[in-house]
Amino acid sequence: MAERYAITQAVQAQGAVVPELIRLKNERNAKLAEEKKAANEAKEKEVQDQREKLEKRTEEYEKEYSSNQAELVQLRREAKVNGNFFVEPEAKLLFVVRIVGIIKISPKPRKVLQLLRLKQLHNGVFLKVNKPILNMLKLVQPYVTYGYPSLKTVRELVYKRGFGKVNKQRIPLSSNEIISDVLGKDGMNGMEDVVHELFTAGPKFKQVSNFLWPFKLSAPKGGFICKRHGFCEQRGGDWGNREELINDLLARMN
Repeated sequence: MAERYAITQAVQAQGAVVPELIRLKNERNAKLAEEKKAANEAKEKEVQDQREKLEKRTEEYEKEYSSNQAELVQLRREAKVNGNFFVEPEAKLLFVVRIVGIIKISPKPRKVLQLLRLKQLHNGVFLKVNKPILNMLKLVQPYVTYGYPSLKTVRELVYKRGFGKVNKQRIPLSSNEIISDVLGKDGMNGMEDVVHELFTAGPKFKQVSNFLWPFKLSAPKGGFICKRHGFCEQRGGDWGNREELINDLLARMN
């Protein structure tokens, strides 16, 4: 509610006789102006409270990220000192990028790509690591490449390429209010809430993933190696699981 839409009060000359209709109109405008002013103040206070809470949550998220990283470093060092092997924790999050167009694709992989919301070349989506998703990816492996994105990659994608689905429209995430209007009921009021929910694959991951429009990435700087061959093949290629090396590809596509 911008100030320029505030209701103005009529100015009356001193001692002038005011007609009944004009008097009623002035009283109505004065009442509406007071209500609008109160609503504006309440809205500003609510936004300020949300911003303060978001700042506190962001600090907590940063502490959580750093403590998890420090714990992994400590466990690796202990394993090395004791002469043991350290098994890295299983990834929770996948980022899948479509690298092939629509020509000469059989119906079943085409349907799976449609279910994964990968309808265009260089589209990308975040997915949870679970058995149904991995089985679906097996059916479309020659058409996609995927891996485990880092926190830095997730944050850069959301901030730079993030678009939300609002009333079935693709809206850029230029303000936290857009996120609050859609995901406020799930306790998310800002970009860092979205990044945290994606990176940790939290309980509201489905709502956040559905809210985010599939990412439209650019062609990678320097190009692909060979789309016909898998990334893990001896001669080298592009499709398939890249694990942590997906971050290098996304840095060239973002």
